[in-house]
Amino acid sequence: MMNIDYLNNDGIDIAVVSGDEMVIVDTQSALDLAMTVKHETGAERIAIDKNVICGDFFILRTGMAGEILQKFINYRVKAAIYGDYSQYISKPLRDFIYESNHGKDFFFVPTKEEAVQKLTKVP
Repeated sequence: MMNIDYLNNDGIDIAVVSGDEMVIVDTQSALDLAMTVKHETGAERIAIDKNVICGDFFILRTGMAGEILQKFINYRVKAAIYGDYSQYISKPLRDFIYESNHGKDFFFVPTKEEAVQKLTKVP
């Protein structure tokens, strides 16, 4: 089941998505989630538990991560994916995570608290 919790952190609305089922399985499902959150709450910042994202997202050659990032930017949605990334040894994925974390739209962090903090601080 998917859970969406809504926070207001320093005046900024953030939705936190977690659960025990895959919610993001392709680009369209990611966009649907973002639009549902935006429509229901007005939140344009989403913290997403890594466990609700299918494994293909983390295989860069599928193109899914890049497509989702582009859709989120187009719709002005900022996202932070939280979870353990230690099992990923792909240099392209590590580079993607590094570059994302130095931007202002898409982040990969270890904990929900860090995701909320990151989304609160970005312009």
